[in-house]
Amino acid sequence: MSTTPYEPQAPARPDEPLPEVPEQPSRPAGSGRDRYFDLLRAIALFRVVFYHLFGWAWLPVIFPSMGVMFALAGNLMARSLSRRPAVEVVRGRLRRLLPPLWLLGAIGVSGMLLQGWGPDAEGHPGWWWLHLGYWILPLSDPPYGEGLSGVGGLIGPEWAEQMAVPLWYIRAYLWFVLLSPLLLKALRALPWPTILSPVLLSALLESGWLSVPSPRIDSALIDFGAFGACWLLGMAHQEGILKRLPRYVVPSVAPVIGCAGLWYMLTHGFKPDHDLDDIPFAQSLWSFATVLLLLHISPSWSQWPRPLRRWDRLIALFNSRAVTIYLWHNLCIVVAESLWDHLWSVPLLEQNLPWFLESSWPLLAVVWVLTAGCVLCFGWMEDVAAKRKPRLWPNGAQGGRSGRHR
Repeated sequence: MSTTPYEPQAPARPDEPLPEVPEQPSRPAGSGRDRYFDLLRAIALFRVVFYHLFGWAWLPVIFPSMGVMFALAGNLMARSLSRRPAVEVVRGRLRRLLPPLWLLGAIGVSGMLLQGWGPDAEGHPGWWWLHLGYWILPLSDPPYGEGLSGVGGLIGPEWAEQMAVPLWYIRAYLWFVLLSPLLLKALRALPWPTILSPVLLSALLESGWLSVPSPRIDSALIDFGAFGACWLLGMAHQEGILKRLPRYVVPSVAPVIGCAGLWYMLTHGFKPDHDLDDIPFAQSLWSFATVLLLLHISPSWSQWPRPLRRWDRLIALFNSRAVTIYLWHNLCIVVAESLWDHLWSVPLLEQNLPWFLESSWPLLAVVWVLTAGCVLCFGWMEDVAAKRKPRLWPNGAQGGRSGRHR
């Protein structure tokens, strides 16, 4: 997992998206869902788990999940804003996002408190109590317990840090949602200057021409510079702005922008422990180019193409439990790795199956089994947040109507 130097208030920040919750649960073919977007969301989420376990630096280059997911979220946000009042849309987004976070916080913070984490952890008890409020409304990075011990010999001592890894994105996503009504107005008035302004901001921050003394504000600006253009591209796609471009423009321009991002990445310290996530300006250019091409292709699938129909239920599950998978998979990785370490202490396995214990591929299966357990135990909160009837395993296998989602 990469360490991001511009996130001083949070643990290492990998390339991980918190997937935008779809407006509706998966339904049978012909229901009007855009299956192409569902597929992109599922691929992005799977790649996040894969990246966090294996840590291969080239994975964010092959598929920049975070930029893709921001674009999908921006698209859904623009669609909602075109149909309902802004206050109602923002309130609905917060209602769908925050309860799963509160459930994670209730369990995680309780565990940290039981291990002795308290007001003296940050050196300023008053600030500690104030910062705890970020577990309720994450306008900034919530605090977590550093230096805690393992839990019962099963979970490693890094469990609290890994639990907090995804939370920077919660904060970034929240600010995007709050700013979306203003961003949409700016997009309609000045489309391309608005879309390109985050890239310019990222360039100014990278060059040092613009700096902010507060680490928390600086982190928020860096995130907006790196991924704001992707969010705006998603909104632009929904507004029909991209369709007004001649068909040859995007295939001609996007590769040039992408190559510029790759060049900047390769000339600014790209290596296994310093990947695309640690180079915000390169991230901005590469994600922008990739998202632009994906939205340009953008086939509108109301029904699955035949080769993908076998994956319908799995993709439906990923989309219905995207927030749960995202929030809990890092803890599942910690538990899986601890279990794997215990297997090394079994002489029979160590002597007869060394190749099995040394491979990370079986560990991937363990991670997904544990993640599936979290889906069963905690995924119902996404249904409660969306005012749906709670379900244990919403893979689209059972039909039925769902209530109105706001």
